[in-house]
Amino acid sequence: MQDTGWLGWIWFAGIMMIVMGAFNAIEGLVGLFRGEYYVANGEQVIVFDLTTWGWITLLLGVLVVVAGAALLSGSAWARVVAVILAAVNAVAQLAFVSVHPLWSTIVITLCVVVIWAVVVHGNEAAATLESSSR
Repeated sequence: MQDTGWLGWIWFAGIMMIVMGAFNAIEGLVGLFRGEYYVANGEQVIVFDLTTWGWITLLLGVLVVVAGAALLSGSAWARVVAVILAAVNAVAQLAFVSVHPLWSTIVITLCVVVIWAVVVHGNEAAATLESSSR
């Protein structure tokens, strides 16, 4: 199979997942060590406990980074995990919309673009890797 220009979308998705995961990990670390940063008032952050939220966000960030790196390999399991984690990440960002509306909107938009790229063009990455290994 001949390489298409759309294969770049999978690389974009993988790199964006690595970047988003790193930012999620930073958000988690901030929640753990400087929890007062996220608390504007009692009604603005919809989380249970900032320490718990920090650990969840940190773990999600690490998983998103690993899935993004695996996505660059073109494997089918990485595409499935990438779509699931991008969707979870988008939903998780809803907790920060009231505190950081612009940032949360950007991350949610990037998650949607990553999901689109993986779902629509994921097979091209697998086909390209398969044909290059022959």
